[in-house]
Amino acid sequence: MPRPRARTFAQVDVFAETPYFGNPVAVVLDGDDISETDMVRVARWMNLSETTFVVTPTSDKADYGLRIFTPGGEVPFAGHPTLGSAHAWLKAGGSPSATTTLIQECGLGLVEVRCSDAGLSFRAPELLREGPLEPAHLDRIAQGLCITRDQIIAHQWVDNGPGWAAVLLGSAAEVLAVEPDERRMNELMLGIVGAHPEGAPLQFEVRAFGAPAGVPEDPATGSLIAGLAQWLIGSGVAPREYRVGQGSRLGRAGVLTVCAEGEQIWVGGNSVTCIRGTIDL
Repeated sequence: MPRPRARTFAQVDVFAETPYFGNPVAVVLDGDDISETDMVRVARWMNLSETTFVVTPTSDKADYGLRIFTPGGEVPFAGHPTLGSAHAWLKAGGSPSATTTLIQECGLGLVEVRCSDAGLSFRAPELLREGPLEPAHLDRIAQGLCITRDQIIAHQWVDNGPGWAAVLLGSAAEVLAVEPDERRMNELMLGIVGAHPEGAPLQFEVRAFGAPAGVPEDPATGSLIAGLAQWLIGSGVAPREYRVGQGSRLGRAGVLTVCAEGEQIWVGGNSVTCIRGTIDL
């Protein structure tokens, strides 16, 4: 067994306007030559929503490759690890081939990350699955959320890799009031969304539940927000630019921004490095 060596490491708080109130991601910045078995082991030990490993890309169009692991295993794409890893890579001296955009290669393919004075944002990937949810699946969701079917205003598949389904409730207050049955929720990858009153600083409130991540509820979820944006903007429920709150039921205060430019949708937010150093792997 090869001897461990010190590798550059950072832990980044993503979608946090105040540090330690967003969603942390652990980033191993020198991920080449780490076995998949060890990546899984480290992700479980970190016990965060995601742990990432920056690796040499296979595409000459990419600035770096990224492998993303939850405590339950590898996922092809996730939003907050994308932005947190880009933030850590840039802070560690990474230099994108383009001035204002870097290209990340992950299991889903190539993902654009835009760098601006307002921070980092990623281009929402194409949906792998869309359209209304099946009646049986909708019944499972209502049972898991402990709500009635008529409380669900609209529903949609918004899967861009992790497998997201989504339901729209009557208001942000209804979203925050949900007390799910965790046993039933373990079978779902689900986002719930509701609108705040007009004039509020945030336009929507979101909660994310997903067993594959190994955590009952995620505090700030870029992939879900990206899928929701494609649905909500496309159906006229949301404006082309808005802000989303997530995580307050968990004692967090995540804020995510959505901006539609032509056919492209960008999801962003603030990132800050909270821990930096090395990890022996």
